[in-house]
Amino acid sequence: MNDRIVITIEDHVAEVRLDRPDKLNALDLDTFHALDEAARSLAGEASARAVVLHGAGENFCAGLDLGVMQGEADIGAAMLQPVAGSPANLFQRAAYAWRELPMPVICALQGVTFGGGLQIAMGADLRYAAPGTKFSVMESKWGLIPDMAISTTLRDILPPDRVKELAWTARVFDATEALRLGLVTAVADDPLAAAREMAAALRDRSPEAIRGIKRLVNSAWQCTEQEALALEAQLQLGVLGTKNQVEAVRANLEKREPCFADRRAD
Repeated sequence: MNDRIVITIEDHVAEVRLDRPDKLNALDLDTFHALDEAARSLAGEASARAVVLHGAGENFCAGLDLGVMQGEADIGAAMLQPVAGSPANLFQRAAYAWRELPMPVICALQGVTFGGGLQIAMGADLRYAAPGTKFSVMESKWGLIPDMAISTTLRDILPPDRVKELAWTARVFDATEALRLGLVTAVADDPLAAAREMAAALRDRSPEAIRGIKRLVNSAWQCTEQEALALEAQLQLGVLGTKNQVEAVRANLEKREPCFADRRAD
């Protein structure tokens, strides 16, 4: 881990903070490596039941650092190959890694959420945005295509014509339009507080059920009906009768708060 990303874990909730506020949390190569390392460390963290992802300072992320774009020719084909243990390359992992994590990832957005920053946010499960947040799929402005897993994260959210229009024009739009398009879950005056509140609510549900729901929705929407129904049954069989599922039933019947055990890391 380097100084680009800060991770804290408290009371079963992990927080991941992009930490370059003086650069609007723009993405340089060190940040890409740090995001990959952060996701890998959380995947092995058995106590983490939810993740809050946000940016330091007044912005979430301004996208690619200009230095990365100026050195694009030096990146080479090797860096665009999938990294170990993932179908995504290093740059795609900045967004796709949050989709791969078994626990929910909730993103808090404010200021600018441009280019790669928007794509990182799309990898999260839920997104809360401040009213003044500005968004853009900005890569075409620099002669590039959006290539940080947007083909996987946006296909269940926007129809193809909307994706093309936003990516072709690179226009800037506000949180109200983002909400209307379905790019954000809600607009909140304090998106970080909203993300933390949701993370706390999910923390208090059975970890197996919460993780199972994420896997079901992320996978079944791309399956045939037969495959989706089979996946529902498979995931339910994996939950039924577990210690935490039994605790959920007992706590409800006894009208008390549940006390769930940490599950093993996936």
